[in-house]
Amino acid sequence: MGSWEWLWRIVFAPIVACLIILLLLPIWIWLERRVCGRIQARLGPNRVGPAGLLQPVADVVKLMFKEDITPFGVDRVIYLLAPVITVVPSIAALAVVPFGNLMGGDVNIGLLWITALSALAVYGVVLGGWSSNNKWSLLGAVRAAAQMISYELGLSLGILAVVVGASAYAAVHGGHALSLRTVVLGQQGVGPLGWNIIWQLPAFVIYAIAAVAEANRAPFDLAEAEPELTAGYHTEYSSFRFAMFYMGEYIHISIISAVATCLFLGGWLSPFAGIPLLASLNVSGIPVLRELAPIFWFMLKLASLVFCFIWLRWTHPRFRWDQLMGMGWVVLLPAGLAWLTYVAIAQAVAGMLHGNILSSTGWFRVFVLVLVVGVAVWYRRRPSKVEANA
Repeated sequence: MGSWEWLWRIVFAPIVACLIILLLLPIWIWLERRVCGRIQARLGPNRVGPAGLLQPVADVVKLMFKEDITPFGVDRVIYLLAPVITVVPSIAALAVVPFGNLMGGDVNIGLLWITALSALAVYGVVLGGWSSNNKWSLLGAVRAAAQMISYELGLSLGILAVVVGASAYAAVHGGHALSLRTVVLGQQGVGPLGWNIIWQLPAFVIYAIAAVAEANRAPFDLAEAEPELTAGYHTEYSSFRFAMFYMGEYIHISIISAVATCLFLGGWLSPFAGIPLLASLNVSGIPVLRELAPIFWFMLKLASLVFCFIWLRWTHPRFRWDQLMGMGWVVLLPAGLAWLTYVAIAQAVAGMLHGNILSSTGWFRVFVLVLVVGVAVWYRRRPSKVEANA
């Protein structure tokens, strides 16, 4: 790696990646309003700019000039710091996400960095609710903290399963299993057939459910239940301070989607890679497109996952509190532990069956197929409720 390439990857690329996500936030907000309008059989924003494209700009201007009210009796220092604590770790976590072959950081402990900074967002939520001198805000903060901590366990187990699966590629190529770049490179193959969304599907399902809950998004938005808590932990915030909480939510969604893209959707890899009939779509020989194509594929996958977040919010009813906590501790945690154990055992057995540790990836996929077929056969042959009660 040349000096200029090293400087770009370590210094400038993470800054550019963070700026790209910040510039995309107004687009996410506009997209959510338009999708919400379509689902609810209405137009959505359509007055400010063509198709309402300037509505996010109008919202920012309104929030910046709106009266900033500080309630009586708040802990002023913590009250002012809470929105900052929510936003800054989320932005810092983006620095290690590889948006392309030369875009984004290449950190050996990238996944550890992301999970650690994402966990710090809990402090902003709790401190914001506690310092507001409002019992409903405090109750919303306690709910949000319990929810985020509960689902971080399932989220981490889904990530660990992918890390164990990527360990063989990291051992052979001298990479690091906790590096997102190594995880992406380990998914190279014939199109999507090498992606972890196929071979680590249970981990993807666990990660996706836990990610939605950790982001406090519907149907897991019990911290913002309107009938009982109004806005939850940020009830007493107004003007640009409320906007920071709002912005932190969308940055968190972007982080979750970007990490999911790297872990399960092949990151910047093209879905047509290695497919002979589609070789004409390969632009590796064109200097400019060679660098832009990976970024295009990454952003397309990222936007698709963000759209899924929005779609889920406006099409699924909210869970009860007992259902929410039960899913985290009774369903996702045992399922995550079971899948992680299976992946570790399958990886170890595959390594013993074949001397070349890289070839153990193929054996591991065979074990995954055997497990899937076994579960499908068991599900089809299990007695129905009618037969069981007969």
